[in-house]
Amino acid sequence: MAGQDCLAANEWICGEFVRTRSQELVDASVEHLWITAASVAAGVLLALPLALLARRWRAAATPVLGVTTVLYTIPSLALFSLLVPVFGISASVVVTGLTLYSLTILVRNFLAGLDAVPEDAREAARGMGYGPIRLLWEVELPLAMPAVMAGVRIATVATVSLTTVGSIIGYGGLGNLIKEGMQSFFKAEVLTASVICVVFALVADLLLLGVQRLLTPWARAAKAAG
Repeated sequence: MAGQDCLAANEWICGEFVRTRSQELVDASVEHLWITAASVAAGVLLALPLALLARRWRAAATPVLGVTTVLYTIPSLALFSLLVPVFGISASVVVTGLTLYSLTILVRNFLAGLDAVPEDAREAARGMGYGPIRLLWEVELPLAMPAVMAGVRIATVATVSLTTVGSIIGYGGLGNLIKEGMQSFFKAEVLTASVICVVFALVADLLLLGVQRLLTPWARAAKAAG
């Protein structure tokens, strides 16, 4: 009865809402997570070659950074509208849009990480017979990993939030519930979906921080020694 009362009173915190709409919350959460993961993964796959291009040919750095910055300034509604004729009303619109937004953060961090690799480390690797590919994967990327992972963490947290904007076309994960709740002024729906988004962002950041520490054991050793 108390649970029904919180629904009838339209309270912000209502356990009965979570109980009765649990499947809807799960479905929205799953959609939210896979859209976020796909967008960040695609962003990483695009950002690395762009960062390598900008580092290899310095003349390309300004255009690459400029274009990715301009993409980030395009309002979501306008960007999604431009993508709909290409992909139709589908989750691909949201994933593509969020991927483009993530490039602003990822390309800059990847490039900063690669630029921070000491030149003597590169020279030592070349002296040991490392070719360009092996040098990149075994020396440069590992040393650039702190900046790379910092970029991935920021992009992931930002994407968790931006995924809600996909509700514009019906593919916003938890954003669909937030939009629905705002339209009907259903307080529990808005707050519950919002809290889950925040939890996802925090958990994702902590998990990626753990991955960063696993990938950079020398950084922990240096910190302990200091």
